[in-house]
Amino acid sequence: MKKIINTTNAPKAIGPYSQAVMSGSTLYISGQIPINPETGKVVENDIRVQTRQVMENIKAILSEAGFTLGNVVKSTCLLSDMANFAAMNEVYGSYYTENPPARAAFAVKELPLGVLIEIETIAVISKQ
Repeated sequence: MKKIINTTNAPKAIGPYSQAVMSGSTLYISGQIPINPETGKVVENDIRVQTRQVMENIKAILSEAGFTLGNVVKSTCLLSDMANFAAMNEVYGSYYTENPPARAAFAVKELPLGVLIEIETIAVISKQ
């Protein structure tokens, strides 16, 4: 059975999808872009600022579902330009200082609203 996760502390979905879906002990977070949930607007056009906003949006969704960054097992980072990889990686790494999740990073032709980054996330709570 799936449970839809939604929080006002992260941007509303801009299409026919959920912020996140929980299935069993696994949380699937839709790709997050750097929209400030308070203003509904894309943050400054700077990869570091945008990556930080994306990570804060992910943290808010994780929290709403009872998860933390420590539960993240996989991230997929979509970049508008691989020239932004090092700066993105620096900010991203500051959120995962121990036991970082598996990750893939790709450059894509373009992202929604002309943003520089989008990150989708999978998190798991172990049942022990």
